[in-house]
Amino acid sequence: MMRWSLIGVAMIASGCASSSATTTSSAATIGQAAPAFTLTDLSGTSHSLSDLRGSTVVLEWFNPGCPYVKYAHGEGPLEDQASRVQGDGIKWLAINSGAPGKQGHGVEANTAAKAAWSMEHPVLVDEDGAVGRAYGAITTPQMYVIDPEGTLVYKGAIDNKPMGKGRGTTKNFVDLALASLAAGTAVETADTKPYGCSVKYAN
Repeated sequence: MMRWSLIGVAMIASGCASSSATTTSSAATIGQAAPAFTLTDLSGTSHSLSDLRGSTVVLEWFNPGCPYVKYAHGEGPLEDQASRVQGDGIKWLAINSGAPGKQGHGVEANTAAKAAWSMEHPVLVDEDGAVGRAYGAITTPQMYVIDPEGTLVYKGAIDNKPMGKGRGTTKNFVDLALASLAAGTAVETADTKPYGCSVKYAN
């Protein structure tokens, strides 16, 4: 599995505009139905959110060129999280909303990253950015959790430690949301500030 040191990440961070906006678009609202979509993966297979009704769905906004994504998948919280939680009614999808010519775009780059990081879940292509904008995705990685009824129950950061740095106890917000759903309780922290590279929309 590919590993990325914090030093190496810092050296390439200059190629990635970062963002830590305090809120996402109101298009995807906690407690309401998650925006429907149909996208194809890197091999051209179609995936529709409606087909996953009855399962908990985790959406991960993805850009293999983003230093935050490289850290998260290389040695950070996304290194094995998807493979660890999938099954028992949980499905995980990565979505790349980068436009052609932008950082992290292209089947070749995404296929290589998927293999390097042993990602077993699909990477979906949203090159016109329509799905990203519908969800209000502004950073990579940025996470969403949808319950089996299709209701959005979490959106925001993967955790409270960008690049593994920060004081206090590590909180993986996705793990906490999934644990709440499994216990049949409300997600206590449902909306957090996302961090990472800006999503590389066309404009």
